Formats: sequence, C-alpha cells, structure tokens
Amino acid sequence: MLPSTDDSSRFSLLVDGEISVGGEMYNLTSARLQKNMVIIKLEGINDRNAAEALAGKAITIPPEKALTLADDEYYVRDLIGLCAETEEGEVLGVVSRVINTSANDIYVIEQADGKSFMVPAVKDFVRAVSVSGGKIVFRLLEGMRELSV
Repeated sequence: MLPSTDDSSRFSLLVDGEISVGGEMYNLTSARLQKNMVIIKLEGINDRNAAEALAGKAITIPPEKALTLADDEYYVRDLIGLCAETEEGEVLGVVSRVINTSANDIYVIEQADGKSFMVPAVKDFVRAVSVSGGKIVFRLLEGMRELSV
C-alpha cells in the first residue's frame, strides 16, 4: 500500500491489532517497509484475488491507536469537514479532501455552490487550525478561489 502518513514505520506498531480496510475490520498480522510502500498481511486475505478485491480502499486505524502528534500536526480525518474561513471571518466552505503530495499536502475546499478550489497546506496560506473549534483560517492570494477543481 502507499501510505499517506509521514511515518510509515508506525504500521509495525499495529501488528496483531485491527485496522479498517474500506470500513471492514481486519487483523494486521505483519507490516514491513519496502521503498515508499508498506507491505502488509491481513488475516483471512490469503491470495492475490482476495488482496486485489481490497485495492483502492482506504485503510484507517482506530483513533485510540493513533500516535500523539506535535502541536502543528493533524490527522487528515480530523481536518475533513472543518469550516474554512478567511482571516476576516468570511466562510469559504468546508475542507472536503486532503491531497498528499511529496512537497506538501493540499486542502480541497468545497464551496456552498458545489465548486471546489485547492490551497497548499503551508504556513503562508494556513494561518490557524482549530480542530476543537471546527475551523481552519486561511490567507488566500487574489484569484485562488477562482481556480476551481
């Protein structure tokens, strides 16, 4: 699998525990790093056909198994659904997706009219994040909203 975590070694901490694959729980029996991928073995998935049936499904771990993050780090699951606002308090929409790239993450903001635009997750644009407050405050460049996804 291609992990979206900054620390792929965390999967080894989950061995002999449960993870969710596409919403279905599986026991993780082994995990090892191979280049930019994590090779995992799930109990009950014993052949290529069974493994291919899981291709493209999201893998998540129970929140209680999540590692503690630094003050300026967030789990993607905690960002999805947050209200996106400007520094002036204007509501931009809702964070609908986080795209992981090699340079930095990109937040996809879905506006009330159904259109979306992207904001790089860098300090120049992301001014404040309050998961408990339910919002992310952005500083946008002129024209950024007009570049719809």
